[in-house]
Amino acid sequence: MFQDGADQRDGGSGTAARAAILDLQARINQDIIGQERVVERLVIALLADGNVLLEGLPGLAKTRAIKSLSKNLESAFSRIQFTPDLLPSDVTGGEILRSDGQFEFRRGPVFGNLVLADEINRAPAKVQSALLEAMEERHVTVAGTRYDLPPLFMVLATQNPIEQEGTYPLPEAQMDRFLMHVRIDYPSDADEVRVLRLVRSEQAASGPKAGGPPKIPQQVIFDARAEIDRVVTKDAIEAYMVGLVAATRRPGEFGDKLKRWIAIGASPRGSLALDRCARVGAWLRGRDYATPEDVTAILHDCLRHRVSLSYEAGADGLMPDAVLDEVVRQVAVAA
Repeated sequence: MFQDGADQRDGGSGTAARAAILDLQARINQDIIGQERVVERLVIALLADGNVLLEGLPGLAKTRAIKSLSKNLESAFSRIQFTPDLLPSDVTGGEILRSDGQFEFRRGPVFGNLVLADEINRAPAKVQSALLEAMEERHVTVAGTRYDLPPLFMVLATQNPIEQEGTYPLPEAQMDRFLMHVRIDYPSDADEVRVLRLVRSEQAASGPKAGGPPKIPQQVIFDARAEIDRVVTKDAIEAYMVGLVAATRRPGEFGDKLKRWIAIGASPRGSLALDRCARVGAWLRGRDYATPEDVTAILHDCLRHRVSLSYEAGADGLMPDAVLDEVVRQVAVAA
């Protein structure tokens, strides 16, 4: 099923890699009901070789979504439960003294393919930095020796937005390391009925399921990334993405509202995130070129954690998404 076929250049549709990725997405949607947008964002981040911060209230299937991705993909899954007493070596690993007097490096959970950083804001800054450095550099250094992370590597961090006691919020500079900041909302009433039935059926099932579909090989991800690299981003689309980010940096040039609302704009990582995710979105939709709609579809997830609002915006009760909506209204697509 997952063998490479001839590369179809009719907009990227029909390739074996794309069929396998869409199958992966469908499998996760069977486990996570009513969160299709979140599942798509996880798949986009995986194909864009980025990391995701998932934020949502307890019980909205953040951890389940990540586990479902690991269950259906050929990968080594690691989970780190962040707590205030966690140490950097609990994340990266460290050297131990063997009985023969020699030191040996024991790899920590960060060396998995899919790393779940559960409740990342419950650990102090030093531990957060150890993980975020690995995310950025794709290696760790212990006692002067460098240890590379696996080629397929993705951090999926979760945090609870309502609990403040005993938490250490990620600074803006560290938030910038995440490709996307995805928010999870409540499911609809109809979807929640389906959730009840799904969980009920899982509880009624005895023993592990047999005869399930095979896991999707890692090579499919690398093949898909190679195809995505060939997705075209025309000059007008590049100018549009840069214009959207520029509006967050120079809001005074784009209307009085943005001037009052934005204190600090997005870094160049914002433009890079838009470009990577828009091209993945185009590829998933069967095209070998990106459109303005591909850009605006992922704009909020790529920029909401990269824009700092002013005191006035906070006093007005504005959230980053509302400000980004205004950015989209003010920035036109280049002719």
